[in-house]
Order: sequence, then structure tokens, then C-alpha cells
Amino acid sequence: MLESQTLMFREAQEGPEVIARQSAANASLIATVAAKLRALSPRAVVTLARGSSDNAATFAKYLIETKLGVLTSSAAPSVSSVYSAQGHLKGAVLIATSQSGKSPDIVTALEAAKKAGAFTIAFVNVIDSPLAKEADVAIPLHAGPEKSVAATKSYLATVAGIAQLVAAWAQDAALTAALTELPALLAQAWELDWSKAVEKLARARDLYVIGRGVGFGAAQEAALKLKETCGLHAEAFSAAEVRHGPMALAKDGFPALVLSQDDETRAGVKELVDALVASGADILLAGFDNPRALVLPTIAAHPALQPILFLQSFYRMAEQLSRARGMNPDNPPLLNKITETI
Repeated sequence: MLESQTLMFREAQEGPEVIARQSAANASLIATVAAKLRALSPRAVVTLARGSSDNAATFAKYLIETKLGVLTSSAAPSVSSVYSAQGHLKGAVLIATSQSGKSPDIVTALEAAKKAGAFTIAFVNVIDSPLAKEADVAIPLHAGPEKSVAATKSYLATVAGIAQLVAAWAQDAALTAALTELPALLAQAWELDWSKAVEKLARARDLYVIGRGVGFGAAQEAALKLKETCGLHAEAFSAAEVRHGPMALAKDGFPALVLSQDDETRAGVKELVDALVASGADILLAGFDNPRALVLPTIAAHPALQPILFLQSFYRMAEQLSRARGMNPDNPPLLNKITETI
């Protein structure tokens, strides 16, 4: 199977076009919602999602807390959809993220949050979906139809949309300016050659994917894609957590993919990589150089956007790895495009 024949390849390749379209189409809406959030001055933000969308919510948590200082926490949808428990969300904002907007538990949890007093925002690709209709504000992803089971362009659109909203909300001029360059940078990231990682992981059984801070969501997303498209048991960890137990397995060639954006977390990640190399782990590294690791090419950018660029390069590699392992990345076993959890 040629890589250009898979839906995953073609849809991930659309990332730059999607983000350019999204940025232009949503500019006025983002400005309006950001002004509303500044006026509300919420006491907390609650994120609501599952799967790849929940990995985007992790990115939102770190970006909101570091740029705005507003406590941000992930909601458990089952609290509303299964336990029928009521929260106390007056003065809070709920941000739901979903490609389809159709999962019953996410819709139910958003409805419950509205009744509990939250101002609700939905980042959603299907703008006439139940989630979009129920939210106080629906922000379209503008990703277009996504047919491959593995979410790629919709994930990129979600994290880019979150970055756009947070930049406007925080009135962060540097991040706002950097976002104008994101489509061009994504196009460059797509062309980077991560094929040596395919050679390393073609026969792997287990893997750690490590990130920290605004990059941790990218590590979670990469681990999820490796599980679903490559049949590879991959676990995501914050670099701060690896020495709290997981380090015990990192020996005898155990592979670890490390994603490190150039921000305040870099020093600690470098120390961890040195420790992993010393313990005998086999390191694949994106973000900085280490002579004892397989260094994957990356592009310099605003630190908050580097994890998005890492994933654009990663998606192309994961599609290649899936085929190298004898799988079809468009149809992972036992999975559907839309998961309707109760």
C-alpha cells in the first residue's frame, strides 16, 4: 500500500490548509468569545472530551494555566451521564472538544454543566451536531470530512483553535503573531523525514512517549495513535513522572519517544534523557540534540506551537509505521470513527 493511497496520509497532509481556513473563518468569532471570557473572568475552566479530543484538552489545560493563571481541570463525563450527579459550576467555563459532536455522554455532560451555571464552549467539526447545538458557543474546526478512523487533521484543528482562543483571551501578542505562521510551519513539518523512527519501531512491542507541560498532550496523542494504528503498546508519561516507577522498565533497549518543546521544561527533559540513555533505553528524540539518541528533525517555532508541529511530522511517520507493521491505518481493529459512549 502506497502512503498516498491511505486516508490517514491524505487527511493529515491537509493540516496546513485546514489551519489557514480555520484561522480566517473564525477570526471574528474568536475575538468575540475572548472578549466574553475576559468579561466573565471565570474562576475555573473545565474541559470535556474523550480520545484524541481529550489529548487536545490536556494541551488546553497547560496553555490556559500558563497564559492566564486560571485553574483548568478535566471533567469525567460519567459523573453526569452515568451517576447523574450535579456539579457546582457557577462562575466556571466549560470547554468541550469533539470531532463529531455526537457522543451521548459528552452531550449529556455539557447539558448538565449549563444547568449547573457554566458558560459552555464547544470546539466541534460537525457544526450541526447535538453538541454544537447545545453549547452556548460553538467554534467550528473547519477540518472538513474526516473519514479515516484515526483523527489527524481534526486534532490539529482542535489544538490550533484552542491556541487561537487562548492567545486572544490573554491578549498575548507573541502567540497571536506566531499563529499566523502556523500553516506554513505545518507544511514544513510534514516534509521532515522521521522514517528512521519507522526502522526503530517496526518490531517494537512496547514504548514510552514522553512530554511535559504544553507538550504532554502531544505525547498522549502520539501514544494513542501508536496503539490504534500500529498495534504498539505505547504509554504516555510526563517527563516529571517517569522516575516515579516507569523508569524501572527503561533498560535493555526499551524504546522511548521524547517530545520536547523549547520552554521552561527543557532542562528537566534533558536530564531525564541523559538518565534514560544511561539506563540502557533506546531514545528517539524530537526537540534537541543528544549524541546517544536518534534525533528526529524539527522546526524552530513558538514553544506553545512546537508540539503541534511535532504531531504533524509524527502523523506521517505513524502512517508509515502502521503499514510497515502490516496494518491498515484507516481501519484499526475493533474501532469506529464515531464512538458513542453512554
